[in-house]
Amino acid sequence: MIDEILSRASKVAEAAEVFQVNTTETPVTFETNRLKQIMSRQSRSIALRLVRQGKLGFATASGKVKAADLVGRAAEVAEFGASAHFDFPGSYSTSGANVYSPNTEQTPQDTMVAIGQGLIDAVVRHTPELKCDARVVKGVVEINIANSRGSQAAYKKSIFHVEIEGTLIRGTDMLFVGDEDIAVQPAADYKRLAQTAIDDLENAKTNTTMPTGFLPAIFTPHGAASAFIAALSSAFSGRVVLQGASPLGHRKGEKVFDESVSLWDDSTIPLQPSSRPWDDEGTPAQKTPLIANGIVGSFLYDLQTAGIAKARSTGNGSRAMGGMPAPMATALVMSTGKASLEDMLRGMDEGLLIEQLMGAEQGNVLGGDFSGNVLLGFRVERGKIVGRVKDTMVAGNVYDLLRSGVVLGKDARWVYGHLSIPHIFVPRLSVSGKG
Repeated sequence: MIDEILSRASKVAEAAEVFQVNTTETPVTFETNRLKQIMSRQSRSIALRLVRQGKLGFATASGKVKAADLVGRAAEVAEFGASAHFDFPGSYSTSGANVYSPNTEQTPQDTMVAIGQGLIDAVVRHTPELKCDARVVKGVVEINIANSRGSQAAYKKSIFHVEIEGTLIRGTDMLFVGDEDIAVQPAADYKRLAQTAIDDLENAKTNTTMPTGFLPAIFTPHGAASAFIAALSSAFSGRVVLQGASPLGHRKGEKVFDESVSLWDDSTIPLQPSSRPWDDEGTPAQKTPLIANGIVGSFLYDLQTAGIAKARSTGNGSRAMGGMPAPMATALVMSTGKASLEDMLRGMDEGLLIEQLMGAEQGNVLGGDFSGNVLLGFRVERGKIVGRVKDTMVAGNVYDLLRSGVVLGKDARWVYGHLSIPHIFVPRLSVSGKG
């Protein structure tokens, strides 16, 4: 099918590319502490991008595809398409990151059920009135990219995703706890996910409030992800830089952050679900430094934005839901420091530990601003967690908080399968509470 599409496209266009994805997924879901369903599903999509008279045309389809129809639609779109500022890549050789494990496909459904039910049972033993939902999903994605320059990029990726969320309702009070793990292959055990929920339940036994003012705060990896990463991902997008909307676009080579802060995008890390041998345009994956000891480094490009910027693609062309490629971060990694969480807490006389924010991305994300309700957070007094905070909002600016006095934790963890980040201490965060 791919060869037929390329053959037909070459008769009506100067260049063409076919992107095909086959997905097999088996989710096991639990609701209110019990197994709900087990199912298996498959999907297939194919997309054609071509350059005709210097303009881009695009068409996509799922299921059964007729090559002539796909080529015809893409050619029609090209009449109104944007100008192409790139050539499709030639044939690249790459060893690439290993992103497939046969252990994932071979995991029996009974084992998946046992993982999910075991997590729920462990948490409910601690708090019997807790209502838990859980998901255990195994999946395999096969990607094939080919273009009219003879490039062929094909690989297989496996995903094993485990998550648990518990809801505790007491009167009008609702508490949400949980954790997740997304990897290429199953872990040896998932007790740590249950332990995270249990630790949060222990810390939340007492409800308290926070005063209004500027206070020191610690962001857990999940808390840091919800507060900082949307702004940073946008700022380093080559497309946003070209639009003139990135506050970092004109500051390459300048020291903007604390020298302890480094950040890079690396899709070459073995056995990480966001890694890949090639991006979704057939460009080899690479490690791209975004911040190096506080200094702004590179930006993330796909072929089109790189061509306009007169740069080279960084291998960050990604397709959302089978659409046109756009520059997106893959696997972001932030540097670590020397402080443990206990060290950070010990040095805090009064402050806030933030596990999860709600609505943090509703501010001026491009400007680095965030604000939101503390969905899960804890008050700290004299180095000790004294209770879960209620009716508390926080606000800040990513560039201000990561510039002065920031302390990075020594231990990082992967969040959502695409971000490795430690605990982050900031000395001054705007807090609005009722205390």
